[in-house]
Amino acid sequence: DEKPVAVIKFLMTDLGVMASMTQSLDPATCVAVVEGFGKIIGSDEDEDEEDDDYDEDSALEVGFVTEEDDPELLKPRPPVVTIMGHVDHGKTSLLDAIRNTEITAGEAGGITQHIAAYQVTHAGQKITFIDTPGHAAFTDMRERGANVTDIVILVVAADDGVKQQTADSIVCARQAGVPMVVAINKCDLDTADPVRVMTELTSYDVLTEEFGGEVLSSQISAKQATNLDDLLDKIMLQAEVGDLKANPDRNAEAIVVEAYVEKGLGTVATSLVKKGTLRVGDIFVAGETYGKVRALISTNDGKTRLDEAGPSVPVRIVGFEGIPSAGDALVVMDDEQTARTLAESRQRISREKSSASYQDNLMDSVAMTFGANKERREMCVLVKADVQGSAEALTRALRELKLENEEAVVTVKVLVSEAGEVSKSDIAIASVTPGTTVLAFNVAASMAAMDDARVQNIPIEYYSIVYDAIESVESRMQEVLSPTPDGEYTGSALVQEVFNIGGTGNIAGSRCQDGILRKGGNVRVMRGDKILIETRIKSLRNFKAEADMIEAGNECGIGLIDFEDFEAGDVIECYVE
Repeated sequence: DEKPVAVIKFLMTDLGVMASMTQSLDPATCVAVVEGFGKIIGSDEDEDEEDDDYDEDSALEVGFVTEEDDPELLKPRPPVVTIMGHVDHGKTSLLDAIRNTEITAGEAGGITQHIAAYQVTHAGQKITFIDTPGHAAFTDMRERGANVTDIVILVVAADDGVKQQTADSIVCARQAGVPMVVAINKCDLDTADPVRVMTELTSYDVLTEEFGGEVLSSQISAKQATNLDDLLDKIMLQAEVGDLKANPDRNAEAIVVEAYVEKGLGTVATSLVKKGTLRVGDIFVAGETYGKVRALISTNDGKTRLDEAGPSVPVRIVGFEGIPSAGDALVVMDDEQTARTLAESRQRISREKSSASYQDNLMDSVAMTFGANKERREMCVLVKADVQGSAEALTRALRELKLENEEAVVTVKVLVSEAGEVSKSDIAIASVTPGTTVLAFNVAASMAAMDDARVQNIPIEYYSIVYDAIESVESRMQEVLSPTPDGEYTGSALVQEVFNIGGTGNIAGSRCQDGILRKGGNVRVMRGDKILIETRIKSLRNFKAEADMIEAGNECGIGLIDFEDFEAGDVIECYVE
């Protein structure tokens, strides 16, 4: 009953999906459109089963209607190879050796913390490589790398074997449905044991050719650059089996691999072209933002300007109006008005979803607060990073942190998570919530931001290694969970015996271990790692005489306000304002 124009408008403004009048919609999108117009459709079990096959590629998920190209228009394209594996197993060193560069030296701690793409030539044929981080915090990045690839190189150190992120990488490759080539690295070391590695891989159902399986493997040394040709030959062999093709003569579709803000250029997105050819001047939409290609920069040297980029070519795109999210689909549009309208519709839809999610989380938080005996506490942070993917990875790791004891639960609330330097507006946001810490990951703060932070006493912490940031936040969470009493720490006493003194109550017979104890000082009583109470010293005796102060090494009797439940072994810490 509805006109095609009305359906197209609904798709764009209400669902954030770009479609033309002649394109076919997948079942999930059709259901959303029908329900959006207030209609009811019937379904049977067979149809429901078919719908499950469309979830991943549904236009509702990717933001546009996918179309199959005419097989006659398809042409061979370079394979896209993602290097994955455990942290410090030599993934970036391998790419360095293949490219004859030194990327690792530029990474903090020699550990990859970004996702990057490069293209090399082997035996006259091009290969596109994507390097992913191995640290546990970068799970999303590894999944993103696997989802845009044709082949996964699983790097395993011959002296270390299969580790947790190795197993995670295997899962990512299988979920993406792409073949693996195992690169057993560090074979030049005396402690190298390639057979052990291949044996351990069998427990994950990865059978190499040496063990009678179908998975290709190569024993290499990235440091010594040995046997790399064998690895590249096996990659090309796997690519030939895959018969990789794409249509270069159409509007381009690409995937945003990474996005960041660069001075003089604005937002720059490292992207991988999947279909078509991307050209300077093309108008595009990517997730919740849009733009016009002002420049295409080669990822190999970061300087060379390109006029166009075809299928499987990694390129840095300049010309975004905003910062896209890593993993967003970039699609070339016919005109800027359509691109702007679609991006604004997606922004509105995202805000509505965020609002609904916030309401749900608020209700859950209220339910937990009133339904449980434990007090809920939050540590607020604001995350700024050099690239969007790093901000996402750090934010995800922080949100998973949780500390608790018998009295309280502490979690992390991320107020802002985005790419770019720390600005005045970030400090303004942080100032609203007392105790907020600004985490600057591989970025600086503007002078105006530093001045405001200094005036408002807001800490800005700078990090270049992700787990240093996580450890610092965990330490601060411990302070939130077990705050120290007011005042400066002066000393502590160990409870040796408990005495009941008539109407006075229980007194802790103690020995001062360090520093001094002062009568009237603030104290907290510790039993192991548990805080029993925070109170004040009511009475302090040296033998039978009242004392104002007890020094280290002396015995004393300690009476506290509102607490008598002492046990031998308790520690009483004293703080004086």
